[in-house]
Amino acid sequence: MTIHIGAAPGQIAETVLMPGDPYRARWAAETFLDGAELVNEVRGMLGFTGTYRGNRVSIQGSGMGMPSLSIYANELIRDYGVKTLIRVGSIGGMQPQVKVRDVIIAMTCTTVATPSSTIFRDLNYSPCADYGLLEAAVAATRKRDVGVHVGGIYSSDTFYDERPDLNEQMTRHGILGVEMEAAELYTLAARHGVRALGIMTVSDHLQTGEALPSDQREKTFGDMIEIALEAAFA
Repeated sequence: MTIHIGAAPGQIAETVLMPGDPYRARWAAETFLDGAELVNEVRGMLGFTGTYRGNRVSIQGSGMGMPSLSIYANELIRDYGVKTLIRVGSIGGMQPQVKVRDVIIAMTCTTVATPSSTIFRDLNYSPCADYGLLEAAVAATRKRDVGVHVGGIYSSDTFYDERPDLNEQMTRHGILGVEMEAAELYTLAARHGVRALGIMTVSDHLQTGEALPSDQREKTFGDMIEIALEAAFA
C-alpha cells in the first residue's frame, strides 16, 4: 500500500495499462479481462487486476496530466515492481492525414516541461517509447481495420491552450497529436529501466474541429485496448 494506491503487495501485475479516466479503467477491465478484481479505489482512482489470455495484467487510472500520472507511475514502479506500463487514452489530432477514431502510437514525445524537467537543467531530454513494445503494437494493428499512425506526439499540461503559435509549430514539424501524459511516462520508464508505450485514440481534431461524441468513445477505444494488450504479451 502506498499513499495513492491501496492495493496490497502482489495485487498489481507486472504489466499495467494506464488510462487517464478511472471509469475507463473499469470499463476496460470488465470488457477485456477475465476475473477482473478491484484492487484500488483511493481518491476514486480505480485500479483492477485480471488476466488476458492467461496473462496477468492490471489497469490503473492515472488521472489527467503529467503530475498526476507521475505519482501513479512512480508508485507502481518503485513499490509494486511494475515492469511494463502502457498509456491508453485519447489524443487530439494535429495532421490532416490523422482522422478521428484513428490510433496513434507514440514513438517520441515532445513537451515544454514535465515534472522531471528540473533534474535535467539545461538539457532538452527526448523521451521515447520502448522499441519492442512499439514494434509489437504496430504488428497488432495489422489485424484490424483501423487507421494507424506512428511517430512523434506532443504532451502538454495545458488543456485550454492559448498558444496557437505553438500548435502551428507542432503541426509544421510533423507532430501527430497532442495529449497530456506520455512524455512523463516515457521519462520515468527510462529512469527506472522499465518498458513504456503510449497508444492513443484520436477523439478530436485541432485543425478540423471534429470531435467524437462521448457516448461513442468507449466502443471506438476498444481497438486501442486490444492493441495494447497484444503488444504487452507478444
